[in-house]
Amino acid sequence: MSGSLDEQTAVVTGSSSGIGFGIAQHLASEGANVVVNSRSQARADAAVDEIECSSDLLPIEADVTDRDSLRSLADRTVAEFGSLDIWVNNAGINIRGPAEEISLDEWQTVIDVNLSGTFYGAQVAGNQMIDQGTGGNIINISSMMGEQGQTGRTPYNTSKGGVNNLTRCLAIEWADHDIHVNAIAPGYIETEMVDDAQDQIGFDRQDVVDRTPLGRFGTVDEVANCVTFLAAGDHFMTGEILHPDGGWLAFGWGSKS
Repeated sequence: MSGSLDEQTAVVTGSSSGIGFGIAQHLASEGANVVVNSRSQARADAAVDEIECSSDLLPIEADVTDRDSLRSLADRTVAEFGSLDIWVNNAGINIRGPAEEISLDEWQTVIDVNLSGTFYGAQVAGNQMIDQGTGGNIINISSMMGEQGQTGRTPYNTSKGGVNNLTRCLAIEWADHDIHVNAIAPGYIETEMVDDAQDQIGFDRQDVVDRTPLGRFGTVDEVANCVTFLAAGDHFMTGEILHPDGGWLAFGWGSKS
């Protein structure tokens, strides 16, 4: 698929590390101009320095919970590259704990970043793509947890369930503008966030492996490949939630061990 995104411009929110960084790197390797975003300009700059490609990269500080900040990011993107063709809503956080102990601030923080931030980004991108009149691809990074309940993750799972239905609603509303809106809902992926969860709550990695039909954690590259496929636009898909989860949801419940 090399060069499949030549002359396209992509924004990836929360792309200074983890899955977002992998997505930015993959899109750039396919020829897209890529805006690398973080709440910290220093982290965005450092991420750009790490990406090896011949595409143009632009680091921009912006907070996804601030719609005006995202509008400014979009305006700078268009001023620099002339268009906005791909927008990936990747920024996300997780706060864990028993539901009865989650504070209002903790709940609101997760909803603000994961759900409202995704809506703000999609709205800003959608308006720009509508004005351009050339269509586009909006890709929301959700989670397989948006399809199920889980102890200690009520704010996160709820926010990702909202992202899934937001994806379907926007896909329907913007189909007439040839704007495809889809989501990627990964399972357990080897990232710093998973490492942090292991440190905080001490889940057993072997339990996850045993619960996953493919028998391992996924990789950032595998998630980024799914995003690149959707971004290339050579498909008849909108309103879809793709699950690179190693078969977790298909398995229902149980363990291979």
